Amino acid sequence: MSRFSPRSDFSRTPNALAEALTRRRASQLPLLDLTDSNPTRVGLPSPDVGLLRTPGAMGYAPEPAGLSSAREALAAHLSRRGGALLPEHLVLSASTSEAYGWLFKLLCEPGDDVLVPAPCYPLFEHLARLEGVQTRPYRLPLAHGFGLDVAEVEATLGPRTRAVLVVNPGNPTGHFLHEGELAALADVCARREVALVVDEVFSDFPWDVEEGRVDTVAGRALPALTFTLSGLSKVVGLPGLKLGWTHVGGPAAARDEALARLEWVADAYLSVGTPVQLALPSLLAHAADFQAAAVARVRENRKRLSAARPAGACWDVVPAHGGWSTVLRIPREPGEEATCLALLDAGVLVQPGYFYDFTGGAFLVLSLLTPPGDFAAALAPLTRVLGAAGEGGPGPSV
Repeated sequence: MSRFSPRSDFSRTPNALAEALTRRRASQLPLLDLTDSNPTRVGLPSPDVGLLRTPGAMGYAPEPAGLSSAREALAAHLSRRGGALLPEHLVLSASTSEAYGWLFKLLCEPGDDVLVPAPCYPLFEHLARLEGVQTRPYRLPLAHGFGLDVAEVEATLGPRTRAVLVVNPGNPTGHFLHEGELAALADVCARREVALVVDEVFSDFPWDVEEGRVDTVAGRALPALTFTLSGLSKVVGLPGLKLGWTHVGGPAAARDEALARLEWVADAYLSVGTPVQLALPSLLAHAADFQAAAVARVRENRKRLSAARPAGACWDVVPAHGGWSTVLRIPREPGEEATCLALLDAGVLVQPGYFYDFTGGAFLVLSLLTPPGDFAAALAPLTRVLGAAGEGGPGPSV
């Protein structure tokens, strides 16, 4: 048999929840899915697909960092949210996932490590491992509403740490970076000579007013080499169009060297399609409509969820300020998996907190993008199962 790299040897053993879900779907039993975060499947607005029939779309004149016209349109779009951005400080990729792979190539040797937040969406470990890079978690303390503890980050830095990854706002925790957190973290990264990588795919989706939050890191004058990532997948709700971007910032010498090296990496892939780059100005013009509809959906579903919680319930909705998800804190007994299985038996699919590396209690994660009718229909079985799970126990303090 051929030899394979251990980097690609990921576990393929389904857990109890995955097996139960397979059985339910095979039985064609009804299911209200509170995990779906695919914006193309939940009835949100999409732009005219004719945008991809732009004149010149079938031509091919590759520029490693992305077509100048696309980067100029993107710089103008991003500058509306913060400081002025220059097109030459942007690098286009097929996705943020690909951009992470490029950054790990740029910053790390095999065996080096990057710090990643916990809890968080379970992606970074896989992307890093495929590049021969290790991940080390730093905890987001519940006492801070899953906000950043810069002292915890600095204490977790090791001799082979090359970058600190931050998600703004957290996924699924919905906590935005605050100004003081960003200033302190950038200072730590500069002193320890590690890069700061900020994932902002959900930063366009705040759904309440919060003082001192950082809407975007892109364009900020910071003392550390900084990479800010996002893409069409969330910004305009079109994951199938495959275009992401990285803004490179920080001290001029480090920034320019990073850009020069990233251009070589990008030139080896040339992964971004010409049609989507030519259509980018029109796609970005659609962003406001999509984002307004998504935020309205999220607010509506979260309001329904909060209203459905009985007074004195043994579960609660964890405070958050943005993104597409919500986190419930539930009783430790019977726990996350047992509660998820009971909900699945009742026809409601949710995710357990351990998918996202939650600790310090028991949690569930729900998508707030779910169509309102399905979300409303799921609330009765959700509250019934959660109430039964916590009978006889005190409610958690959140």
